Amino acid sequence: MKCTACGKDNAENAQFCGECGADLSDSPITSLTPQVTVDFPRAVELGFQRYIDFRGRSSRAEYWWWTLFIVLVGIIATAIDTVVLGTDLWDTGLVGWIVSLATLSPDLAVGVRRLHDINRSGWWLLLYFVLVIGWVVILVWAIKRGDGGPNKYGPDPRQPTSQQP
Repeated sequence: MKCTACGKDNAENAQFCGECGADLSDSPITSLTPQVTVDFPRAVELGFQRYIDFRGRSSRAEYWWWTLFIVLVGIIATAIDTVVLGTDLWDTGLVGWIVSLATLSPDLAVGVRRLHDINRSGWWLLLYFVLVIGWVVILVWAIKRGDGGPNKYGPDPRQPTSQQP
């Protein structure tokens, strides 16, 4: 395989050029491909807009910004329960239960769409019930980069909509 950057011949299955380090893969995503990024406010907005949408895909950024939002809201709810309502710090108070119920469906939907991004069924979220090992597997999958280009669950969420089929 000939490197387009430096012209050196490389092994046919090489992923990177041995001379200059250029990427030799056939990935449709390159440094020249415009990438759609999701920031914190947009991830929260998408989480609530698509709260019952278990179809399609969510990028890593959307998933992790949503997770940060859930953690921050949980901390605020715990503070309110502890300071205002007098609930013990390690107990879930009224505000905590309301927040948990309000974010349950969006949280599940974002998780399912994140699994779809790596071409896995949303049913794999049931691994949360397998203590420790299941959590580690879900964490590794949540960290993993999504499939480049469309997969059976839909178009790549990192691609601009004008380039999606």
